Amino acid sequence: MKQINLVLLWHMHQPDYRDYVTNEFVLPWVYLHAIKDYTDMAYHLEMHPKTKAIVNFVPVLLDQLDDFTEQFSTKQIRCPLLRLLATPELENITMQDRLYIIDSCFLSNHENMLRPYPAYKRLHELYQVFNKVSERELKYLSGQYMADLLVWYHLAWMGESVRRNNEFVMKLMAKNQEFNFEDRLQLFTLIGELIQDLIPRYRKLAESGQIELSTTPHYHPLAPLLIDFTSARDSQPDISLPEHNIYPGGRNRVAFHLSSAISSHVQRFNEKPAGVWPAEGSLSTALIKILAEQDCQWSASGEGVLVNSLRSADPDTTLSDRNHYLYHPYRIAGEAKDIICFFRDDQLSDLIGFEYSKWFGRDAAENFIQSLEHIYHNTSTEENPVVSIILDGENAWESYPYNGFYFLDDLYQLLDDHPYIHTTTYRDYLAHVEINTIETLPALSAGSWVYGTFSTWIGDKEKNCAWDMLCAVKLSYDLVVQGDRLSEEEKIQASRQLASCESSDWFWWFGDYNPAHSVASFDQLFRKNLMNLYHLLKLPIPPTVLEPVSKGSEYTETSGAMQRSSSSTD
Repeated sequence: MKQINLVLLWHMHQPDYRDYVTNEFVLPWVYLHAIKDYTDMAYHLEMHPKTKAIVNFVPVLLDQLDDFTEQFSTKQIRCPLLRLLATPELENITMQDRLYIIDSCFLSNHENMLRPYPAYKRLHELYQVFNKVSERELKYLSGQYMADLLVWYHLAWMGESVRRNNEFVMKLMAKNQEFNFEDRLQLFTLIGELIQDLIPRYRKLAESGQIELSTTPHYHPLAPLLIDFTSARDSQPDISLPEHNIYPGGRNRVAFHLSSAISSHVQRFNEKPAGVWPAEGSLSTALIKILAEQDCQWSASGEGVLVNSLRSADPDTTLSDRNHYLYHPYRIAGEAKDIICFFRDDQLSDLIGFEYSKWFGRDAAENFIQSLEHIYHNTSTEENPVVSIILDGENAWESYPYNGFYFLDDLYQLLDDHPYIHTTTYRDYLAHVEINTIETLPALSAGSWVYGTFSTWIGDKEKNCAWDMLCAVKLSYDLVVQGDRLSEEEKIQASRQLASCESSDWFWWFGDYNPAHSVASFDQLFRKNLMNLYHLLKLPIPPTVLEPVSKGSEYTETSGAMQRSSSSTD
């Protein structure tokens, strides 16, 4: 009997927010997404044991979750916001700390995470009044105001599954205001417990066979560009590239990130990952060869990469209906033919990422099922189509009421009961397919899951400037580590710092289409990483590293943490 093989791949990632000199967490997003999104995503799977999925954990995220677990166990908190939550006397904190609380504790989607809570909304209204006064006058905002703001911010970031099932959280929300130190300390302790339980929960889901755990090169590098900048011209022949012709030793760096990711995965989950979701779904033939060297079974990318590849292989042929080419896997011609590649349904994935948040949860879930049924009826009767839904497992839900609780609950329930939509994983699917029967893709056009290109990370003046800054420090790194200037321990520290500098996330944010406040944070963190690396190499910091790369736009309202896979809104 014909069936649809539906693969849900939830990509869990946050860049490295640690300052390796001070060991402080510069931004709080890892632990906030942990208590909100990673807890909820585990909960929905636990409540629907018949629904299978792939959960992709980027190792640098897991490193930071482990770091927070250690902080809570040792009571040595290195995140300012958490530290303030557990500070006894908020009346006596510095003006700098007051400003930090106010600047931090309204950063969220106000429509879904502030306005539903009258007490929190009132705190924001008071802030808007005091926002017009001088810093010195902010001292009139009491310690109680700071306490209530800290508590409400963390309650707003709490997973819906926690809000519905944890009696203490229910009690806090019912109390509404005038939270005391004991309240804050108990909330602080709960946050630690939620983070500590996360990886064991996902490990248990994997051991039951319900989910497959996959990985990404360790620090989330844009691997095809590290290997060869000119790969960007596969999809954009006229794109402007950095002044440096190539990233020095890029292929070896990608191999390092991949090998490190696999070791991290084995250490945490007691098995080697079968597949790799490359950072930003970015693939190239050169990367596929590196994946093959590590015996990876599968990888995946966006629909745009497949379309560009098919057009490149046969420029004179008009592509047929996407139902005829999208919903099955491909082998890559050449040396790496045993790597099986799957390609994301961009339209359905983007519906979850950008559109369904505006719908009632049940309506959205039913529309999604109807779209799958349409694929079922419009693909060949001889094949069981493989539909790949791939998107961030954290960033979309902030735009949904109740953190997407009703949509996900209804969706999983409808999938559980459906007669011919079968949720599976890539590993399970490949276990029942003859590899030599899988169609071969004659050529792979390098690209990412955003537009099928690399334009989000390279090509404009600011992004290229950042690449040139990274190339410059890498050349210095190579010269220093080859000599005897550093001890072995110092070389290890420098290698870790370089790996963080190589993350794709910094390049994502540069450009005037992103909001200024977000660009400023990531610009500063990128340059701080470069400065720290120069410091570890015992070299002077170039003046260019001291100047901002990008300022973003004051007129952009969107968060910028997600982008559609195509410029179309269809």
